Amino acid sequence: MTRAAVPFLIVLCVLVGLSTHMVVNCGDEDDPDICSAVIGFSPLRGSLIAFAYEGRGRIALRHGDFKRAIADFDEAIHLNPNRASLYRDRALARRQNGDLELAIADYDEAIAHDPKLAAPYHQRGLALAATGDLDRAILSYNTAVRLDPSDAQARLDRGLAFLARGQIDDARADFEAALTLPAGKDVRAREAARARLAELASAEPLAVPRR
Repeated sequence: MTRAAVPFLIVLCVLVGLSTHMVVNCGDEDDPDICSAVIGFSPLRGSLIAFAYEGRGRIALRHGDFKRAIADFDEAIHLNPNRASLYRDRALARRQNGDLELAIADYDEAIAHDPKLAAPYHQRGLALAATGDLDRAILSYNTAVRLDPSDAQARLDRGLAFLARGQIDDARADFEAALTLPAGKDVRAREAARARLAELASAEPLAVPRR
């Protein structure tokens, strides 16, 4: 290798390094044009460019542009079909867009790629409950709670599903469990659980005093 080639290789490595950083992290900014520029001009192709589509999709999701988000996640999954987070992100966009059955299918894919993560089980439970399939929703919540017993929101949501199915004792147990979890986490879920317990208490028939 000649001495003249060394500086060129150094510059090339720096440019590739910067390009890789931009590809992976463009979604951290709130400007989709950055991701679009990466997609249009980055020398890196193939599965790596899926990060740029993913980043732009997440920006669209944050701004409520669910159809744009779904389209970008479609591209990302086409380029990198083995990344579980892409299916979770597209599932969320589909759920927010009202495409519940498609969202459930995406949560199934996310779980198949990473079965040890609690979040997609919880989120699939939400989608199933929204379709009225409370039995499958509760099964999905069960796994979420088993994988992450400290998630007060999952306890609350399973309790709501139990309540909708008329299983008052099971619902009460979940609401009470949500209140026993650390106070610094899921504050709103704990408050909602407390409110539901108060509603249940007020709905109970008063005991007739014995004479």
